[in-house]
Amino acid sequence: MSKIYGNFVGGRAAIGLLIVRLVFGLGIMMHGGHKIVHPFNWMGENAPVPAILQALAALSEFGGGLALILGLLTPLAMLGLASTMFVAIATVHLPSGHPFVGQPGSPSFEPAALYLAVALMSIITGPGSLSLDAIIFGDKTRTSKPNSNLSPNESLQSA
Repeated sequence: MSKIYGNFVGGRAAIGLLIVRLVFGLGIMMHGGHKIVHPFNWMGENAPVPAILQALAALSEFGGGLALILGLLTPLAMLGLASTMFVAIATVHLPSGHPFVGQPGSPSFEPAALYLAVALMSIITGPGSLSLDAIIFGDKTRTSKPNSNLSPNESLQSA
């Protein structure tokens, strides 16, 4: 799993990632919440998008948001969400001529682009050390702190 996750960022950066994960995860869960209730027809009866793709979008938004909040299977969840946001931008927003930032109350693809950017960031950086991924898939060999009573040379030899 270390090939997928690499090192889990710790310290203040982990706190920053946790804040982004919580806010972003809650936001995307709320977007997917109404969709997950009727996953195969949330776009309406005559939607141009097949029912299975509607269900995958609902799952990637609601399930991906929950996974991100927990920091669980982050790369997989964010790959699904990034794909959903890319498809939404490429097949809905751009062909419809939606601007990046629209007037208040009018369509734009800014939210989808922001969700895409944060999903890609989460894939690249990982969820951080304050996540279930770090607990489950983190380095198990670093369970104890080095003995501070040892000299620097002894400490290096025991590591």
